[in-house]
Amino acid sequence: MVRRRLFALLAVMLLCGFALVARAIHLQVLDTDFLQNQGEARHLRVVEIPTMRGPIVDRNGEPLAVSTPVESVWVHPGELLQTPENIPPLAGIVGEDSGVIERKLTQRSQKEFVWLKRRLRPEQAERIRALEFPGVFLQREYQRFYPTGEASAHVLGFTNVDDLGQEGLELSFNDWLQGVPGRKRVIKDRLGRVVEDVELLQEAKPGRQLELTIDRRLQYLAYRELKRTMLEHQARSGSVVLLHVKTGEVLAIANQPGYNPNQQVKGSTDALRNRAITDVIEPGSVMKAFVVAAGLESGQYRPNTPVDTAPGTLPVSGHIVTDTHNYGLLDVTGVITKSSNVGATKIALSLDAEHLWGTYRRFGFGKVTGTGFPGESAGVLRDHQRWRVLEQATLSYGYGLSVTPLQLAQAYAALANNGRLHQPTFVKGAANPAMSVIDPTIARQVKRMLETVPGPEGTGKRARVANYRVAGKTGTSRKASAAGYDNRYVSSFAGYAPASDPELVCVVVINDPNGEAYYGGLVAAPLFSRVISSALRLLDIPPDDYQGSLAHNLRPED
Repeated sequence: MVRRRLFALLAVMLLCGFALVARAIHLQVLDTDFLQNQGEARHLRVVEIPTMRGPIVDRNGEPLAVSTPVESVWVHPGELLQTPENIPPLAGIVGEDSGVIERKLTQRSQKEFVWLKRRLRPEQAERIRALEFPGVFLQREYQRFYPTGEASAHVLGFTNVDDLGQEGLELSFNDWLQGVPGRKRVIKDRLGRVVEDVELLQEAKPGRQLELTIDRRLQYLAYRELKRTMLEHQARSGSVVLLHVKTGEVLAIANQPGYNPNQQVKGSTDALRNRAITDVIEPGSVMKAFVVAAGLESGQYRPNTPVDTAPGTLPVSGHIVTDTHNYGLLDVTGVITKSSNVGATKIALSLDAEHLWGTYRRFGFGKVTGTGFPGESAGVLRDHQRWRVLEQATLSYGYGLSVTPLQLAQAYAALANNGRLHQPTFVKGAANPAMSVIDPTIARQVKRMLETVPGPEGTGKRARVANYRVAGKTGTSRKASAAGYDNRYVSSFAGYAPASDPELVCVVVINDPNGEAYYGGLVAAPLFSRVISSALRLLDIPPDDYQGSLAHNLRPED
């Protein structure tokens, strides 16, 4: 009896052994592919290889925007919630409330991936790495850094937390800068850590470098001097544009108020606008240069043609055009020198409306400049067929149309370049052929007139630069409101230097200067002088006025 039981037990054990061996053979030999696939499904993963955004550099190769590697922390909610005691120390490192983190993870407990904190400081990443908490992982990313800070913010813009361009050139050239992330197959352990790289599926391609026409030195110069003027006159906003005459290259654009792109932008986005490109103004008397150009082009006027501006007022369609003084009998050059509204109005009203409109259009008013900058404004220039007599009159001295500071810079660069217009460009080496917009002889005549404005009889004496001949035009316009024109002003100056062979065009616009000194010749012209003077020296452009330098020094009574 006992022997039969032992045999039965032995037989059962043998059968179990045979069954185990058969199962092992089945699993290890016959069903290998299935098990391999199941194991890989649990531990083999395809992960993204982050790539670096392309750098942005100035015309001399100096960095304006670079990407630096950082680490971000993410969690597996289900795993981390199994050890809730790990949440408070983790929250302390990332600077978040532990209760808020726990509630967020509870709401997303079915997910496998939740960002906890993006772009950690190095010391934060090291502390998290040392904890080795289950369900907590670090991942490399890249963060954008702007060495020039606020000075270049409106030109460059910034990127978001995912390194995508949001404003400025970062946005308009996002596809060029962004790059293509790679992919690789890896094996992860049960804690989600990568233990082995298995296969490279796609190599990461970094973004391409963007080389700008901006000169970092001139950009900071324009920013510094603009900020100085803003503080001095307690102005609401302002812009400075600096172009290279013979190429249309944008050397600097500065705006105020500004922001620091290295810090998260919070609150109002008003400071984000590149006002020199997106905002428009009624330009005032800086437009008189183009009215005179149209007059010369019509054949009715020459630089010495007399224009009677007495008694300093002119009735037009129930409106009185006024000058600040009774200048009496001027010639066309004197209309520019003295900035006579009456003289400019008489010239404008004597011209065919279509011809005047066409001149403005040829110089780029009423249409975008073609930079491709996000949010660029075309300004407003109504079709001549809709003009009334009063509108044709006010257009002569810069009312009834709106322009951007960049459009003004483009137009004055065309005058300085003997009637050849280049579209403004931000990309160094970009093809940018010139277009002829006016006869070179007429352009040179207007240039000589503009050189009288900073002279002893002109309205722009404070625009002078020692040892250099400069030319330009002052502008002062009252700001419109629903009730008419307020006692608020836009002060401007548009000019170029050296006048004998122009290299640089600078346009200054100051919005709402506070106080009695609101004229363009008092507010904008000194800023123009400081920017142009320093820029000429930084670029080693030789002086062209050794003989007249003493005469051009400012006197207290100026």
